[in-house]
Amino acid sequence: MLRSFFIYLSKASWARNIVMHWSFAWKMASRFISGESLADGIEAIKQLNKKGINATLDHLGEHTDTPEKAQQATMDILQAFDAIEEAGVRANVSIKLTQLGMGLSGNTCLENLVRILDKAKSYNSFVRIDMEDSPVTQKTLDTLEALCQRGYSNVGIVIQAYLYRSEADMRMLLDNCTKIRLCKGAYKEPATIAFPKKSEVDANYDRCTALLLNTAQSKSCPKISADGKIPPLPALATHDPKRIDFAKVYAEKIGLPKDAMEFQMLNGIRRDLQEQLVKESYPVRIYVPYGTEWYPYFMRRLAERPANLWFFISNFFHR
Repeated sequence: MLRSFFIYLSKASWARNIVMHWSFAWKMASRFISGESLADGIEAIKQLNKKGINATLDHLGEHTDTPEKAQQATMDILQAFDAIEEAGVRANVSIKLTQLGMGLSGNTCLENLVRILDKAKSYNSFVRIDMEDSPVTQKTLDTLEALCQRGYSNVGIVIQAYLYRSEADMRMLLDNCTKIRLCKGAYKEPATIAFPKKSEVDANYDRCTALLLNTAQSKSCPKISADGKIPPLPALATHDPKRIDFAKVYAEKIGLPKDAMEFQMLNGIRRDLQEQLVKESYPVRIYVPYGTEWYPYFMRRLAERPANLWFFISNFFHR
């Protein structure tokens, strides 16, 4: 019930206007978000790199409602690539299509995305398209297909294990060795399209993990690049030790090298697990968000874990 409520709040403008004026809300959000500026994001990546951890830099924002805002978001992302190159950090970039204008008319989103991919290509880097909630799932996949038809190969996507359709989507994507970030899913979806029980989501996550690892092995897909910018085909985004253990055991069983897969986690969550995986010689990549549009992202983090949620509520009543 509370998870659903916080997912609702993530989209509610009235709640956003209230929460973003609470100093304790930003204090807690800063656990997950590197800061409001690009410089904050780059500094966070430097600290991760010192620990042997790679990063994905994400300029927060979604559902832009004008071409001008989509254009500005595009410029901000282009600047992020310049900053990564200038700083010499081991990182690539992730984007949301609704941030680039997918909800607007015409080819606004595709044109903006092509500019971003061209910039990434100039630096021999990579762009990960985040998956948002189900109303835009097919549009997101269609956009990726359009990019592939134009010859872009420096782009990958996120697939959410809680959707019934995900395994079938993955099989089509893997025919072309598309790089996939597998996560459980952070939105509230109806039982008509998504597994309602955690145990079912976990089981599907493991099935999809096996599919990813088998494909990487059978097609001899490239390993992570030496500079950390280009990820391997399987990117397993989870903080669940059981899912991680399944992947490690399965990869060893089929003989997949450690550097032919990577584990991905969110900034500020399970740092102990991140560092343990690095010690075990697995590539680890942390999702590093920055920017002023942090409210929806913060609300989804609250919805994911009861400990986050109760800490927030207790601060509200004692502020």
